[in-house]
Amino acid sequence: MVKSVMVAYALWAGGGLFGLHHLYLRRDSHALLWMLTLGGFGIGWFREIIRIPAYVDEANQDAENERRPSTMVPPPVSPVRFAGQVCVGIYFGTVALIGLSSLSFFYLIVLPLCVGAGVHLVSTVGQQTSDLSQTLIATLITSPIFYGSTLSPLPISLAASVTAAQHRRYKRPQAGTQELGPRLYRLGLAWLAFSAPLAYCVFSNTTATLYYLSDCVAALLDIFWFLPWLRSVVEYIFLMPYRIMCVFTGGGYYDEAWKKMLEILLKDYTEREKEALEGMLEPIPADFGREAGYTPK
Repeated sequence: MVKSVMVAYALWAGGGLFGLHHLYLRRDSHALLWMLTLGGFGIGWFREIIRIPAYVDEANQDAENERRPSTMVPPPVSPVRFAGQVCVGIYFGTVALIGLSSLSFFYLIVLPLCVGAGVHLVSTVGQQTSDLSQTLIATLITSPIFYGSTLSPLPISLAASVTAAQHRRYKRPQAGTQELGPRLYRLGLAWLAFSAPLAYCVFSNTTATLYYLSDCVAALLDIFWFLPWLRSVVEYIFLMPYRIMCVFTGGGYYDEAWKKMLEILLKDYTEREKEALEGMLEPIPADFGREAGYTPK
């Protein structure tokens, strides 16, 4: 069945953040990526306004069984795809840190596998793919070097993205087409596997989740201490969900109030530690124990 550019644009406008237009064009990997990242964090969805005609042409060529580019020649390197691999790898790693960090061997096995899965998902978008085994090996080798670090998803994702780019190739042509039902079933299972640990952690231990997120924000902002303007830009991006929430709920945005609350969140552990230390270092009163009949020697 020939795909229509107008239908693809309509689905992009109505449900593009959830990948409906990619489901229509049989780009299931792309649809799953958009479901898990809300259209590539909104940036990828907006960029597709000029990419949809090319996607439709690719889908129609596949439907007519036209020959794809030779699988022996690697596809050209795409900076956009590489950046997407790094960002989604970090995103998957952060979700794993929030929902699965209590598992045994988390930093050695679970975290690198999650980061590698995110990188590989981006590498399989469109007509390209990569070697999953090589990507996972790169993550497993890199993970012990940054064991226990809050920012470990970043270097792991970089190593996995470089490996995926080195082993990029075109997908092999598939014989026949699959029905929509089985495709939706597989996409639903993948979405549940991604969201279930995160949902359980958020709803079962909301306070711990907020503390961890505040630590991640603090660690990220500390990277830009030498560039105050860049730190302000990053902080502004983090505050965008709060501003959007204020718009939809009808509340006003109070910049100073939010900054004060953010400062409390980021300083909470430090203040508690100071209070504990002050309590431990208080001198023992001279009359301690006298009421019980104890006389110090």
